[in-house]
Amino acid sequence: MASSSQSAASSSKKRKRDTATVPSNEGPSVSIRMASQNSGQIGPVLASFPGIQPPRKTPFNAFLRNRGRAPIVEGEEEDEVDAGDMVITGESETVEFTTSMESREASQGCKYLIGIHDPHTNTTTLVPAPLHILTRQVKSLQNLTQIDTSNPSEERIKLRNTLGETFGTKKAKAAIRAQERNRVDVDAMKGVAGHLQGRIEENTESLPSKEEAKAIADSSRLIPPYDQGAGSPHLVYALEDIVPKAELDSISISPFKAAKTEQERRNLLPFSRSNWISHHLGLVFSAPKVNKKDLQILVYISTMIAFKQASRTIKDKTALQERLKGVPGVVVDGLVSRFTESARESNVAQMTSAMETKLLTYMFALCLRIDDYATDTSVLAKDLQMSTPQVNTLFKSLGCKIVSLGERELKRLGLPDSESSTKRAVLKIPLEFPAVRMKRTKRS
Repeated sequence: MASSSQSAASSSKKRKRDTATVPSNEGPSVSIRMASQNSGQIGPVLASFPGIQPPRKTPFNAFLRNRGRAPIVEGEEEDEVDAGDMVITGESETVEFTTSMESREASQGCKYLIGIHDPHTNTTTLVPAPLHILTRQVKSLQNLTQIDTSNPSEERIKLRNTLGETFGTKKAKAAIRAQERNRVDVDAMKGVAGHLQGRIEENTESLPSKEEAKAIADSSRLIPPYDQGAGSPHLVYALEDIVPKAELDSISISPFKAAKTEQERRNLLPFSRSNWISHHLGLVFSAPKVNKKDLQILVYISTMIAFKQASRTIKDKTALQERLKGVPGVVVDGLVSRFTESARESNVAQMTSAMETKLLTYMFALCLRIDDYATDTSVLAKDLQMSTPQVNTLFKSLGCKIVSLGERELKRLGLPDSESSTKRAVLKIPLEFPAVRMKRTKRS
């Protein structure tokens, strides 16, 4: 009994759901039916025109591939028309349209229908409508002379492209079209080859030779003036070409001699937080006699670091002089004149990236002089808050090699054997600069 009651309840629920799908208060329902086409009957088609739309009044005809250009006539007795064998053609005044081979691929796995609604019978008829993707051909370009394919290699290329256009993927077809667009007609170039060669020779006469280009590149480097044929490292960069004599002589060393402790001497420096300068300052005062020139150079290097740190206040001369307290005015003016530049239509001095590079290379040339032309770049990098590779690159632009010192060099510089593992910037003779790297343009 329980089973029959459950079955009755289920039937009741089912009848309720069936009744709910079509409410009694709705209007007359729409009937849908499929159209049946007889053999030889022509139905509607869907046409896609990529890139260009034909005029509305353009006439179109349909024919079968195996019958040539004989059009299909409605009502003629023929075998059933296969949508894949049907070709649609049409032409306007300037363009011809034809079904492409892509139509068959686009129709695989799907079927297109067009619904035709009759309001009198309230019936919608679904009619099969095959999809045709039409290609275009400009009439004025049809009579152009074909490329001679008598060459066997040209014939193979043509046949391969034909197969690719017929059976290839979209990516392969795009590659074939791109290759055809970039194709150079050699025969057409024969007549202008001599003219082009003459123009090239005429325009390249003014180009510099390899040696001249190298000389131009060397002269435009952001480094101090140098002697390419110097016989020893200390003759490459003259001190007067790095620091004018008047500026160096204006630096007084008396306060440093009067200082009693190393800390007092460091406090007298324009930039007192440099370990490299502190180390060499200790070496100067530990010698039997203080070397005046080396001490002035160390103070000048400290001034250059302080000047770099105060780059934002360069446009305000009063604020700059306050930052560089104790530095002679002739030194401050000299730094501003050599290591700053003004923007167009402006007299405001500023330190650009190029001028900052120039300041650092001039500074490193002085460091090489103090270090007997073998400088520990890692210490300077920490003082300047730069990476060691950045500092090494600037030393290389001066003609240095980044190498570890051998036993002989360590003894010459008075360094312990433990320093053999430290790489230093060593100025080598004959002087060689790194080659200028050309930047490659990015392909789009």
